[in-house]
Amino acid sequence: MATHIGFLAIFSWGLLALLGNLTKALPAFQLLFMCFALSFIILLVKRFATKQPLLTPPKLSKKQMIIGVTGLFGFHFCYFMALKYGPLIEVSLIVYLWPLLLGVFVATPGSKFKAILGGLLGFLGTLSLITDGSGLSINSEYYLGYFFAGCCAVLWSSYSYLMSQFNSHVDDIGWLSLIVAVLALCAHFYFETTVTSLSISQWLGVILLGLGPVGGAFYLWDHGLKFGNRSLLASLSFLTPVLSTFILILASQTPFSWSVFIALALILLGAAISNKKPSISLKKAEL
Repeated sequence: MATHIGFLAIFSWGLLALLGNLTKALPAFQLLFMCFALSFIILLVKRFATKQPLLTPPKLSKKQMIIGVTGLFGFHFCYFMALKYGPLIEVSLIVYLWPLLLGVFVATPGSKFKAILGGLLGFLGTLSLITDGSGLSINSEYYLGYFFAGCCAVLWSSYSYLMSQFNSHVDDIGWLSLIVAVLALCAHFYFETTVTSLSISQWLGVILLGLGPVGGAFYLWDHGLKFGNRSLLASLSFLTPVLSTFILILASQTPFSWSVFIALALILLGAAISNKKPSISLKKAEL
């Protein structure tokens, strides 16, 4: 069940492109502040509905709090900076090294090779989808963007792995969200100009993003990694751009491409390899 909940987070991230189209006119950090504020409100609503004390402090230690905030805020900050200084395709590909890294982090010593091989196949699937056969061009003028994208991959894979190791309550994501919202607001005032008049569709986009991919999904992801199959969730994370593209096709916002099915095949093959159980005879031999 926990693995299914974790996959709901991945599916939610697949909706990010579609919902993001509703809010693309909003400044990035202003949007981040609004979404993480909603993420904190989710915690309050949940506690109110279950008749728990609203402001029970988090159970995270100071070190764990720093790791959580660095992962959540650091990832988004670096992603915005990567897009500012680098091209979308190359940035997206570098960022999607995180499922490969997470798969290696959570793999047992005897399954590291399978995790790397399966992760590489998943990454090739992502490569075929994002580039759509157009190839890549690495340009030295975008190295700063590539650097920030690499930081995204390291930060999110490390955050996901370390949070799954902590003996903390999933509710603590709400408190991390509050801190991230405050940091995002500070970054907004420093980097951006506030948009005060939002249309109905923009408000709808903000609410759906806060309840889903940029808010509620982090609760689901934390629960899935703490109590579910972490290796399988790492492998299936490569499906995020596939789901995103498929949803955009269904919404008539992007043309159909066979690269979706090529990517899907490679990602599922990689997941099968990464999560293949050793044979009974091999287990006996190890014993």
